[in-house]
Amino acid sequence: MSPTPPARRLRLGLPRRVFSQVLLMQVAIAAGVAVLATGLFLAPLGDQLDDQAMRRALAIAQTTAQQPGLAQQVRNTPPVVNGPVQREAERIRRATGAEYVVVMDWRGVRWSHTDPEQIGGIVSTDPGQALAGREVMEIDDGTLGRSARGKVPLRDRDGTVVGAVSVGIAYDSVRARLIHAIPGLLAYAGGALAVGALAAWLISRRVHRQTRDLAFSDIAALLSEREAMLHGIREGVVALDRTGRIRLVNDEAQRLLGVGHTVVGRTPDEALGTGRTADVLAGRVTGTDLLTVRGQRVLVANRMPTDDGGAVATLRDRTELEQLGRELDSTRGLIDALRAQDHEHANRMHTLLGLLELEMYDDAVEFVGEVVGDHRATAEQVTGRIEDPLLAALLVGKATVAAERGVALGVSDRTRLPDRLVDPQGLVTVVGNLVDNALDAVAGKPHARVEVELRAEGRTAILRVRDTGPGIPPEHRELIFTEGWSTKKPPAHRERGIGLSLVRRLAERQGGSATVGEAHGGGAEFTVVLPDALAETGPAPALTGPPSRLTPQEES
Repeated sequence: MSPTPPARRLRLGLPRRVFSQVLLMQVAIAAGVAVLATGLFLAPLGDQLDDQAMRRALAIAQTTAQQPGLAQQVRNTPPVVNGPVQREAERIRRATGAEYVVVMDWRGVRWSHTDPEQIGGIVSTDPGQALAGREVMEIDDGTLGRSARGKVPLRDRDGTVVGAVSVGIAYDSVRARLIHAIPGLLAYAGGALAVGALAAWLISRRVHRQTRDLAFSDIAALLSEREAMLHGIREGVVALDRTGRIRLVNDEAQRLLGVGHTVVGRTPDEALGTGRTADVLAGRVTGTDLLTVRGQRVLVANRMPTDDGGAVATLRDRTELEQLGRELDSTRGLIDALRAQDHEHANRMHTLLGLLELEMYDDAVEFVGEVVGDHRATAEQVTGRIEDPLLAALLVGKATVAAERGVALGVSDRTRLPDRLVDPQGLVTVVGNLVDNALDAVAGKPHARVEVELRAEGRTAILRVRDTGPGIPPEHRELIFTEGWSTKKPPAHRERGIGLSLVRRLAERQGGSATVGEAHGGGAEFTVVLPDALAETGPAPALTGPPSRLTPQEES
């Protein structure tokens, strides 16, 4: 026989779901509050009823002691059953509903009592304080049982204490009132508990919808996974609340935006300053895969609204991809230029071969000299005015590409740039972008020409690029420097609208400027001013070897 499976043990404890736990806790709290409030109300209620009964007894006693002639009757008549004092006391007792009204003389002898047999006897409780002229309220036991009592002195016309009046209220009636009040109080407590339970259920239903019926352990696990995911992914995440303030920024977003965790609680404008990046995060610029520039980084941003009125923006670093795209453009340009040179070289070789076959040797020599001289003249013109090798090589290559596209690329006569650049790579980026844009603007037009002017004024580098294209309308002269704005069709491998934005960003980072205006004779003229772009001219280097000695002939 197979072994009997163990019986499942009943597990007692809190339910796992947030909805059930919240409902159970809130109902328990409401019940506890109702019980506590009921107890706190009942405790002083008994004391309050006792006090009311004693004050009522004292008031009846005071009224009885003020009856006209009562003190004189106590002094002049004996304590008998049907005496005037007994009749007056019983009348007052029946009229007020008191348990007893006892009138006594200064010795404590009763002159009235509910039980006639007690008349003429000594009272069972000490009347000393009342006979001493003080009013007394108390709960005590007497011949008629436990009662709430009030005792007052009985004075004659001269104010002399001749006796006392003691009035009692049955204590059972006080407790009866307390017990009678309990059902109503419990009804109120039950109603409050029902309202609290209903409110707890409604709140729990809301929590149920918001937590999607998850357990507390599931929520804790999700929070841990969320933290690990947000700070582990290589994509920036910025979350904003319904008021537009940043409520979360992960590690990658801090790196891409160049901010710290202190930006939490601020608006994008406060955290990043005014600009396109802040506009994208705030939702003032809409769309997908929006390009923006932050510092030296090209970012691709997407913004998605959330159900609570906030939004989540993701940021991807596209700097390297953009650089690769530009390098690919340059490579394609060089390939096209080499292909053109190869085609042109083949034509020239055919021409040279024909001249040699026709034995026109002088013409062949002249033809070769002209071809070599043109290329040499272009290179010498650039290197003679621009001493930095990177910039010179860039412009020589751009001249070849321009010639292939039917554009004359020249260097202005005013160009003079020494080899003292602090950031040659940055200036190469600026010149390359402006020349590429100028070539795109004039390509295919007759008498197309692009002119580059680079000169130094102290430590400031001034760059101007002019073209003979259609120019930039005045209303667009600021927009063209905005990230993502372009009138050109983007290539397949990258987006447009980044080059001029990078140019201005590089210029402003060095405290300079980038502007565009109208060139002389039409077209566009871009001007970039870069303060402190050149290093200071240093002293002549010291000789490291021993000083040379002059010969006597040299000395003379």
